[in-house]
Amino acid sequence: MSRQDATRRRDRQAGRALTAIGSALHGLAIGAVRRSPRELSLTSSATLATLDRTGPRRITDLAAIEGVTQPAMTVLVRVMEESGLVERTGDPSDKRVTLVSLTEAGASYVRARHRAGVQAFVRLIDKLTDDEAEALTAALPALQHLAALDSQDREGPRQ
Repeated sequence: MSRQDATRRRDRQAGRALTAIGSALHGLAIGAVRRSPRELSLTSSATLATLDRTGPRRITDLAAIEGVTQPAMTVLVRVMEESGLVERTGDPSDKRVTLVSLTEAGASYVRARHRAGVQAFVRLIDKLTDDEAEALTAALPALQHLAALDSQDREGPRQ
């Protein structure tokens, strides 16, 4: 076998491995979403989580991050505001701008959902063999980096 053929074979194998990893992570994410109880819509929960991670944001920023229209985000924010999960405040650097931020109730909701999600994965990880759990531990830095890259891709630069 030529060196070029060996390189192509390794590239195909690496591509299949990346696809398998992506598929496994996607399946885990979908399963986590399906298992979690939903008092709020997925977009509402995601918006609260974004505010928790990034701090106060403009409605236009939230709409872009969550992939909805600005009018839809305005309605969503109004409903969450009426529920006591978020509040609107003026931007100290620009009085024309209104920012949406979490209330203590909103932050508490995000923390409770996070704990429930973590515990669901802990229960699954407890079913793994020692070698499988060690492999996940070794992969932790890469998984954390993936999460950071995903967050950067979704949220973009702060204004």
